[in-house]
Amino acid sequence: MIIFRCRTCHNPAMQEPIIECGLCRLRPLTLNDADALVRHADNPKIAAKVRDRFPNPYTYEDAQKFLAAVVERDDASPEFVLAIEVDGEVVGGIGIVRGTDIERISAELGYWLSEEYWGRGIVTSAIRHFAPWVMERFGLLRLHADTFHDNPASARVLEKAGFKKESVKRRAAIKNGDVKDLNVYVMLR
Repeated sequence: MIIFRCRTCHNPAMQEPIIECGLCRLRPLTLNDADALVRHADNPKIAAKVRDRFPNPYTYEDAQKFLAAVVERDDASPEFVLAIEVDGEVVGGIGIVRGTDIERISAELGYWLSEEYWGRGIVTSAIRHFAPWVMERFGLLRLHADTFHDNPASARVLEKAGFKKESVKRRAAIKNGDVKDLNVYVMLR
């Protein structure tokens, strides 16, 4: 179920989603989420599986900087991020980075989840609800997600959520000094 709330009662154009996913809820981040972000994101096991722009260690200053950037974004921004909330607390995030120019109908999907909640189907549920909704909202025809070849758990999450493996980008990334292949998973609208 998707409900909307207004950032301000004076501007209905600024409606934001709250997406009920069964195992979790997706909602806009707020400046008050900094403590929860630090508690759940400050984990080298998470940082090892995502892009380098995800800090490690993840400090309170990192959380404040991230939140200041995402809380005020609008639909013109190339990035769109929602919190993954379980039991009233932010325990992860899910979002897209939209393509530009000729790739404006595509976006890259990204997500992370606190290690405390791994293996419960939370991210699969979040993606199943988020992907079709975000594609409709931004007029996207394609979502893609890249996973490191040595991260089969993330590949399984994407497959369970309806993504299909499209290709492998050989020796396309470097993480912590290791050159890695990237598996490309795609969902089409």
